[in-house]
Amino acid sequence: MWVLFAFASAFFAGITSILAKCGIKKTDSDVATALRTIIVLLFAWIMVFAVGSQNTITGIRPRYIILLVLSGIATGASWLCYFKALQSGEINRVVPIDKSSTVLTIILAFLFLKESITPLKGAATLLIAAGTLLMVWKKNTHSSDISHGSSGEKRRSWLFYAIMSAVFAALTSILGKAGVEGVESNLGTAIRTGVVLVMAWLLVFARKKQSLLRTLDRKELVFIFLSGIATGASWLCYYRAMQDGLASVVVPIDKLSILITVAFSRIVFKEKLTRPALSGLVLITGGTMLMLL
Repeated sequence: MWVLFAFASAFFAGITSILAKCGIKKTDSDVATALRTIIVLLFAWIMVFAVGSQNTITGIRPRYIILLVLSGIATGASWLCYFKALQSGEINRVVPIDKSSTVLTIILAFLFLKESITPLKGAATLLIAAGTLLMVWKKNTHSSDISHGSSGEKRRSWLFYAIMSAVFAALTSILGKAGVEGVESNLGTAIRTGVVLVMAWLLVFARKKQSLLRTLDRKELVFIFLSGIATGASWLCYYRAMQDGLASVVVPIDKLSILITVAFSRIVFKEKLTRPALSGLVLITGGTMLMLL
């Protein structure tokens, strides 16, 4: 059953990027992250009360609370970096780097969760890494990235944020796996989301961006809220899968969301993959599927 939850998480995660991209054409990415987290938090607590796990909150051990808070901080950092990268870069550029967190997650799962790395899993990891590099390297040699001055630096800033998003996403997976072992999955998701919400709004006020709320585009606001709903659904499925399954298997399945994202980016934003990038996508998908064997 946990495998089905992992695949559902991949679908919702895939459409999240598309909906979010539609909502941050004009809207500041930090503000958008703070707004959409409200929706995710509401969604998470609705599920908590639906399954009746709210009464177990007082019985959570301090150790698990600390792990969930740390996981929430890592998630918040990953979100902020991801949507910052998404705002200035193409979806087909940002997503492969973000999904490369699979490689780091497998390494961290081996080091801290004692999950073994078989020869097959090692080969799959190499395929994912090679596919990611193939997709991103070809894109980075595009003429649009070969520029000088502040405008060129701004166009390339998406790369830094995308890499940091992947790093924090890997930390989220490991901390989340450790944190949900002693907590009902929906309740754990709700607690973590609360941490993300506080973190996101603190950043908005710290950077004095709250005034931007008065000038929000209503159409983009709708897409921001829809992306929040999709994220909430993805999270709930993901952490339910993490609670019952192996992190080194759940995470790769979740990363199949790249197929959904690439397909919709072609339909919605007319983004095309070059042949090397398409080959990279095949390698990533093949490596991901090998994880299931």
